[in-house]
Amino acid sequence: MSKPSLWHTDTEADVLSALDADFEYGLTTTEVTARQARHGPNEVTTRRGRSAWIRFLLQFNQPLVYILLAATFVAGALGEWIDAAVIFSVVFINAIVGYIQESKAEKAIGALSRLITTSATVRRKLRVPSSQLVPGDIVLLQAGDRIPADLRLIRIRSLQVEEATLTGESMPVEKRIAPLAVDTVLGDRFNLAFAGTHVTYGTAEGVVTTIGDHTVAGSIAQMLAKTVELSTPL
Repeated sequence: MSKPSLWHTDTEADVLSALDADFEYGLTTTEVTARQARHGPNEVTTRRGRSAWIRFLLQFNQPLVYILLAATFVAGALGEWIDAAVIFSVVFINAIVGYIQESKAEKAIGALSRLITTSATVRRKLRVPSSQLVPGDIVLLQAGDRIPADLRLIRIRSLQVEEATLTGESMPVEKRIAPLAVDTVLGDRFNLAFAGTHVTYGTAEGVVTTIGDHTVAGSIAQMLAKTVELSTPL
């Protein structure tokens, strides 16, 4: 199977061959079951979130904060109540800032995870939940659809896709199916359709190349999950 980053360089026939996909009839039930066992569900993995109180209390779990809290106690013991109040205020504000930053990051991860949660029209069956898609499935797209997985487009009819969630491009992108150069940047891979983006015009048929955590949206979610421990100004 070709590397996922190079699907845009192959011809439609090469992609179908690499994925062992039947464009006219789609996958059989047996093939789908085997591929689901091999690749897992078409879902972005999310880590189990902590409760709001636990996330807030963990903001105090830092060596420098321990020192400042000790300084607060010493200042209070010496009767320096203003100094004690100022030091504790710094610690408390730092905890609030850290809590807000972490909450925003976790919400972003959750939003990316929900991008590919939809339903899809596939060749093997009229309509299925996006979580049941596997590499090699033939997906039918029309205006208004959310793209359920990363696809290599095989047949298009005036297809335009809004990709602002991934590329920041405000205008819909007009798609085509011709192979592209290896070094083509993500935003210019016009023969691919990415999970979580929206079809604004036209129709198309494409083959699923990557699902779940391996999609572009899934990769971004995993990178955010790894950097959710953010540094506060303190």
